Amino acid sequence: MLSTYTWPRYAYRRAPELGAGGERRVPLVIVGAGPVGLAAAIDAAQRGLAVIVLDDDNTVSVGSRGVCYAKRTLEILDRLGLGQRVVDKGVTWNVGRTFHGEREVFNFDLLPEAGHHRPGMVNLQQYHLEQYLVERAQQLDAIDLRWQHKLTKVSAADDGVTLAIDTADGPYTLRADWLIAADGTRSTVRRQLGLDIEGHVFQDRFLIADVVLHGEPFPLDRTERRFWFAPRFHAGESALLHRQADDVWRFDFQLGWDADPEAEKDPDRVKARVRAALDQQGFEHIGFELEWVSVYTFQCRRMADFRHGRVLFVGDSAHQVSPFGARGANSGVQDADNLLWKLKLVIDGAAPASLLDSYSAERIAAADENILNSSRSTDFMTPKSRAARTLRDAVLSLADEVPVGRALVNSGRLSVPTWLVDSPLNTPDAEHFEGWMVPGAPMDDAPVRGPQGEGWLLDVVADANRFVLLHFGRADEATRRAAAELGLALVTLLDAAEPAPQALHDAQGLAARRYDARHGTCYLIRPDQHVAARWRRFEPARAAAALARAKGLEG
Repeated sequence: MLSTYTWPRYAYRRAPELGAGGERRVPLVIVGAGPVGLAAAIDAAQRGLAVIVLDDDNTVSVGSRGVCYAKRTLEILDRLGLGQRVVDKGVTWNVGRTFHGEREVFNFDLLPEAGHHRPGMVNLQQYHLEQYLVERAQQLDAIDLRWQHKLTKVSAADDGVTLAIDTADGPYTLRADWLIAADGTRSTVRRQLGLDIEGHVFQDRFLIADVVLHGEPFPLDRTERRFWFAPRFHAGESALLHRQADDVWRFDFQLGWDADPEAEKDPDRVKARVRAALDQQGFEHIGFELEWVSVYTFQCRRMADFRHGRVLFVGDSAHQVSPFGARGANSGVQDADNLLWKLKLVIDGAAPASLLDSYSAERIAAADENILNSSRSTDFMTPKSRAARTLRDAVLSLADEVPVGRALVNSGRLSVPTWLVDSPLNTPDAEHFEGWMVPGAPMDDAPVRGPQGEGWLLDVVADANRFVLLHFGRADEATRRAAAELGLALVTLLDAAEPAPQALHDAQGLAARRYDARHGTCYLIRPDQHVAARWRRFEPARAAAALARAKGLEG
């Protein structure tokens, strides 16, 4: 029991399939009601897909677990209808500070320029996020959330997946056209299908202690991440501190591989570590109480393929990384964001099933990027030999004197969206553009002004919930007609000074600058807000070819 949170209990409901005889055919089943499974279910429902979600529990996650949600994830949550609620509840931050002993050797700003709707990062305990996702899912009639329905057997065929489910009222069977496995690191679906996940376990252990701090005046900056290498209060190891909602603070203490996990979770032992951390920072007057304690090891690994016929793996069921860098839940939510628009096209018969191979390819590229960065961070924080530690300590000693040393300090390269520049769905540039909004890049945000007042470009594009033609400057009638015939949502963005009160304007000129746009420039935007193609002027034939390519209809 936490002093700052009471776990909700969700009601079990008898399955309508029980006693009905035979098996029921359904279009989509998601196994796992964690953040990734729920995000996938909400996305599916908002795209008009009916979905059954199975979970063997009846509440949200125990303990804070995932904490940091990156800018791109917040933008996805905006589209799912709960981004503002997460931002309002969580702790917004952009600045991180890294220390060697008591010396600050490195700092960073996740969002060094203005003109973005969402911050670089928001800290929020995972149980809050899951609760908000459940409550959003409960608003959508297309989602059938089934608590305490335990998957016991999976068998896959070319035309669907058969699921055996156990409940308090007895077993029943579902036959799903498509199955999304979001059931975590110990995935039942993966084990039932005999599929492997490969990688390695890092031989180190870390203690998480969530504490509520008491005392005024409060000495710590409440909106920055602090990381220490070899601090006096935890000599020879590393430690991390940052704030969550409800004035709960997360301490991470590196323990070493030989630590006894059960002994380290002893409350008196944990309190002594926290007390030492506070006292040696000069915060003797600050009291605290423990909220939650856990000891963990971590792995960096992934499946060889995220698609197996009609079974699609997302989140921790497909890939796992260390917690340093906040790449776990963020990557999983982005998996769902990549997958659901493609699955919708396939189910509707508007794209071939092979389009889903691009889900696996694109998100494997993202997983490999995350694993590489996560492994490098972990190797720097937990050197595996005396020579590696000597080199690491030399880098830290030089970091506050030599700029190149600061660049080598690695306390966790934080989550950023993957640029899908090698995706077969992209149409390469045929004209010269400056800047970074290349085909495959995630869209940059910018302030806009429209009939309803001030807003944000990403929100306008997300509201379309389909492929968008973003056109800078007025679009003529032929362009409007061609976009409609192609099924594109046309978003025209005018210069801020152009007199047109009912139109959408580039409020500060930032969109034109970030997209290297002039009058007539247009971008084809995927439903997941990645750039598919761009041109200096719109031509229907080129747009049709790029759209077909982005849907997997031609390469």
